[in-house]
Amino acid sequence: MAQQPTSAPAALRARLGTGPALRGPFVSIPSPVSVEILCTAGPDFLCLEGEHAALRGPLLADMLRAADLGGVPALVRVPEAMPWLIAEALDAGACGILAPRIASADQARAVVRAARFPPEGQRGAGPGRATRYGYAAARYVERARRETLVSIQIETVEAIAELDAILAVPGMDLIFIGPGDLGISLAAAGRPGPEALAAAIDEIVVRTRAAGIQVGLFTATAPRPAPDPRLALYIQGGDAMFLQAAAQAAFQPKQ
Repeated sequence: MAQQPTSAPAALRARLGTGPALRGPFVSIPSPVSVEILCTAGPDFLCLEGEHAALRGPLLADMLRAADLGGVPALVRVPEAMPWLIAEALDAGACGILAPRIASADQARAVVRAARFPPEGQRGAGPGRATRYGYAAARYVERARRETLVSIQIETVEAIAELDAILAVPGMDLIFIGPGDLGISLAAAGRPGPEALAAAIDEIVVRTRAAGIQVGLFTATAPRPAPDPRLALYIQGGDAMFLQAAAQAAFQPKQ
């Protein structure tokens, strides 16, 4: 009898908004070893970085295997909100996806269609790793309907202008705010500086929570002075950032 698909990521979607904000790092170093090391630190989740790092194909699957062995659920930030990229991540065993640069309701709707099985979406079931290579497909589809976490990233002034329409799209679990690109977009629109960025982030949080959708945010370090109680999730730093910080601490200042 085929075994049940891996169960390490099962609780992540259900845990959103039920307690303290979940925290986990980006993983951009292209190696399962990095995943294994991060799992020993006890994060709530990992987010494999497919947008700004070359994590695809067999390498992505191996990194997801390492996360499963470490007992830590793993999301994948896909390079683009394309159905085949979303399918690749989920078929490889990701517990959910983060789609970057979403700026319209049509784009958000396309993400949901690609990530969810019918009737909520149009995702197909294939004989990949998530289905135990086809032998647990029926059980996986049932489980994925309950547990796949679908999140999109708001990071431009255009997305803020379309936020009400985006939030009306059914099937999304989380709106993730990318402060870096959002700050760049605001500055290009004539609204530079930390105060404008903070105001935009607050606006997104207020409007998203009013729509009954959870919110996540990137932070380079632990949230200070404390996590925002309105947020369900933080992506905190990343493996390359941690390595750089540790190396600098070890070798500077020069004696």
